[in-house]
Amino acid sequence: MIAPSLGGRYLPTMLTQAKAKLVAIVDDDELMRGALQGLLKSAGLPAEAFSSAEEFLKSGVQHKTACLIADIRMPGMSGLELQAQLNADHCRIPTIFITAHGDERMRMQALRAGAAEFLAKPFDDEVLLENVRAALENRAR
Repeated sequence: MIAPSLGGRYLPTMLTQAKAKLVAIVDDDELMRGALQGLLKSAGLPAEAFSSAEEFLKSGVQHKTACLIADIRMPGMSGLELQAQLNADHCRIPTIFITAHGDERMRMQALRAGAAEFLAKPFDDEVLLENVRAALENRAR
């Protein structure tokens, strides 16, 4: 979609601007990373995948990340620890947690710390995409 022209040039809408922002995936499971990256790219969302929280932090892309999808349980730094580190660094990224091992206490901890959503594996692809789009739209405001 294109917004009305300004001085003869067309400006992209907020949705287009949101789509141009990076969605980062942090999961130690290689198959899950690949599947999520493929799903997001098929939906027109640029995605970059990382095998650990430490790899994501070292990459330096957190400041251009508009939405983060992170596993809870990973070797080394957990998804919740990653969220705490990002919050401490004043880098608030809408985060969607995915896990096969979550419980209600963990879910509430993540949501209280600012998570956008907490999904149990296996989850519906469309539910994940809806949550990613909502996070991107909220981030663009």
